[in-house]
Amino acid sequence: MDTEITVGELTAEQTPAVVALCERALDLPEDATEAAAVVDTVWTRAAAARPVVGLGAYAGTELVGVLVGSISGEDPRLGHVDLVAVAPDRRRRGVGRALLAAAERLLAERGATELLLAGNPPYYAWPGIDVRYTPAVCLALALGHRQDRTAWNMTADLTDGSPALRPTDDAERRLAERGVAVRRAEPADLPALTAFARSVFGGAWDGELAGSVGRPGAGAHLAERNGAILGFAAYGSARPSWFGPMGTAPEAAGSGIGGVLLRRCLRDQRAAGLSSAQIGWVGPVPFYSGSAGARIERVFLLYRRTIG
Repeated sequence: MDTEITVGELTAEQTPAVVALCERALDLPEDATEAAAVVDTVWTRAAAARPVVGLGAYAGTELVGVLVGSISGEDPRLGHVDLVAVAPDRRRRGVGRALLAAAERLLAERGATELLLAGNPPYYAWPGIDVRYTPAVCLALALGHRQDRTAWNMTADLTDGSPALRPTDDAERRLAERGVAVRRAEPADLPALTAFARSVFGGAWDGELAGSVGRPGAGAHLAERNGAILGFAAYGSARPSWFGPMGTAPEAAGSGIGGVLLRRCLRDQRAAGLSSAQIGWVGPVPFYSGSAGARIERVFLLYRRTIG
């Protein structure tokens, strides 16, 4: 007979055990490889900015499942499940159900009226449930969640000869002739970058820029004319292999700034030893396809359910 499953809140001291479980329980190699970064982003870093709940499921004293949930920074009525991982040999035995039930209760106590199985920017590891995580999709449907959106990532190949690594020197010279300078963003640029992103695109990217500029394993590049920012591109905020966000001022559309900034970041990621980069939660598919030869690869289903 199976050992009874109990659920309790995790403590920071259990981080190594949580990471070790995720390394075993995340079936896709690209996720398992970055398990430490995923846990750091959605649990440790997120907890400094919003209410976060970390839950562990135990069979006796053995940690067999983990869940990290949070409250939206934009709308406190929305609770998110940011991470669920169940040990392979414990699946389909009620561990996921027990974790989600506890998460619903705790997030409802914190004011949430809806539960989203979807990323909670700026600290997120996936837009939603990758369609290849079939047990997670089955669990969402079994618990009455409804699908309300679909999202996708694009993959940029970073191996020799890839269009993602095309030189930008000529394009940068043409921009310079028009008074546009392109350079790496430094921590001193962060106030201007966040002000630009907020004024042009709204306030959703402040945290992701702060997680990219000047942070180890991450970075950003910007374009400016006479000290005024015209565009930016960032990488590594959520996960080392992920690119984004990026944005270009409307008046600079079609200037080539976006392609230059994108490929500068991708070259940084290649220099860090990556053979591919994930362009996360993509909007303009044709731009990334044309500028970097990127292809749609990861598809995510986003679910929600009323709670409380």
